[in-house]
Amino acid sequence: FFFLMIRRPPRSTQSRSSAASDVYKRQRYYCANGPSNAFGRAITEVHIRSCLAAGLKMAGLNAESAPSQWEFQIGIAEGIEAGDHLWLSRYLLTRVGEDFDVDISFEPKPITGNWAGSGCHINFSTESTRLENGIEVILKDFLPKLEKSHAEHLEVYGEDNLKRLTGRNETAPLNVFSYAEGHRGTSVRIPVLTTEISKGYFEDRRPASNIDPYLATAILVDTCCCLLYTSPSPRDRQKSRMPSSA
Repeated sequence: FFFLMIRRPPRSTQSRSSAASDVYKRQRYYCANGPSNAFGRAITEVHIRSCLAAGLKMAGLNAESAPSQWEFQIGIAEGIEAGDHLWLSRYLLTRVGEDFDVDISFEPKPITGNWAGSGCHINFSTESTRLENGIEVILKDFLPKLEKSHAEHLEVYGEDNLKRLTGRNETAPLNVFSYAEGHRGTSVRIPVLTTEISKGYFEDRRPASNIDPYLATAILVDTCCCLLYTSPSPRDRQKSRMPSSA
């Protein structure tokens, strides 16, 4: 995710009641269209076309939950390639921003208050999770390891990430590791499709938009593929929760 710091105010909208306005503003901008809802689309379109022309692996683009907030996806990439392509795509984005006289912000929470922050979610899989019944590897091997290493991951998951991981606006609290199927308010989301076909990937939703992608992907590999897991103590277990529904 990233914010376009456009040097003009959004167009005014019809006044609403406080409660209706609060709901409206959280739904208004996500995958929106129209000049009063989607700010900076031309910039994002030029960016993604520049990335494709440069041979980068671009998987998608959409407007996000706050005004002038956008998301693009890198992938499917293997290993260090994910970091290479993200790093170059950020460079191209800031260069495109120059042409439009717009600053790009990768800060996790550039707009304070009840607005969504910016993350850099990582969809992660290995050969073992993509094989038949690979979901057992995710649930019984990878997730317990990620829970045990939660604090270590947060150290490399972006500067000022504590401003974003509040337990609100589709994030999990900073000090609690959690996971669930299709749940946006957890540390790790297991896609519905992964559950349905019993194999695939999981989404680590903790990383902030300003991560060093090499450090973030490296610690995922280290934890899931290299760490010898030992059962957490009862005290550690009490710090974790798993929401029952989305």
